[in-house]
Amino acid sequence: MILIGMGANLPTVYGEPRDTLKAAIAAMPAFGISIRKCSSFYLTPAMAEYVQPPYVNAVASIETALPAPDLLAALHRVEAMFGRVREARWAPRTLDLDLLDYDGEVVVATGPRGLEAGPGVLPMALPHPGMAERGFVLVPLLEIAPEWRHPVLGEGAARLIEEVKAGQGAAAIAEIERLPA
Repeated sequence: MILIGMGANLPTVYGEPRDTLKAAIAAMPAFGISIRKCSSFYLTPAMAEYVQPPYVNAVASIETALPAPDLLAALHRVEAMFGRVREARWAPRTLDLDLLDYDGEVVVATGPRGLEAGPGVLPMALPHPGMAERGFVLVPLLEIAPEWRHPVLGEGAARLIEEVKAGQGAAAIAEIERLPA
């Protein structure tokens, strides 16, 4: 199972963040990415330390012939098409696409932003670092893939949500709002 996370909290020429996510989903086949199943859209608080609009997030299972590094590059091209500019970490975004899990593959992060393989190679770590602590990933993931297990931790999304709630994330989970279809 290949899983991607999607989020946006800034408007684009496509409209509000929800409209941007829908447009990005529609654009993905041109990049060799077919959506198998997509979660509902969720309104979630921003993770940043500074004030910014809430996000609209979703998780999708996909099919692709692209290997993981090429898929990540394709996701970055889709982001760029929708006006994503990488500035500060956790800055507001027109579109954020993350490779969460690639068929259970494990790529250990060797640098601060993932696998540091050299010039021109995107940093990558699998599964996505931090996904096990992020309710805005786990809640939509549980919706579409309740059988999924974290490739390193061996836990499912439901258990990981409980662990987030038991830690300091109970309020963040409670603030996640499923948007009407």
